[in-house]
Amino acid sequence: MNIDQILDQIYILPETSKNSLKNHITEVSHPKGFCLMEADKVIPYLYFIRKGIARAYSSTADNDITFWFGSEGQCILSMKSYVEDKPGYESIELLEDCDLYRMETENLRKLFNEDIHIANWGRKLAEAEMIKSEELIISRQFKTSLERYKDIMTYQPDLLKRVQLGYIASYLGITQVSLSRIRAEIK
Repeated sequence: MNIDQILDQIYILPETSKNSLKNHITEVSHPKGFCLMEADKVIPYLYFIRKGIARAYSSTADNDITFWFGSEGQCILSMKSYVEDKPGYESIELLEDCDLYRMETENLRKLFNEDIHIANWGRKLAEAEMIKSEELIISRQFKTSLERYKDIMTYQPDLLKRVQLGYIASYLGITQVSLSRIRAEIK
């Protein structure tokens, strides 16, 4: 996706506001396996995925727990860093070679103060990220692993082709053996 499509899916901006925003966005590329964000660090950027896929995870003493996948058109940010300038909880790893659009959070905050349209765009971005978090929490609390896997099949089928099964099992909160059983049951 190009940057205009990504920005427009969040909130349609007047052309002058969109151009102001785009003047602060740069394109970057990183290889598969690159750690874009590290837990316990303030992340001064937000990103949009032009091409590729990423995962957010938290580490425990025993393993990493994946709780989010992002692909083309989606935003990557640490809400804790974005909102409070405090270290985030998550690490973000690129699962494919990725082309990204990057923006410094500080520049975005300045634009919020200068342009009400960009401030509204930022509010819509934050609201969309909050809804994603809410949906994830509700899904984890009230749906079975099978139901959550079926949701991936329905709403994010490309994940099943592009992401290692171990990460999908972690995302579902189950072992790879349990995921294999679910996959066999569905076939």
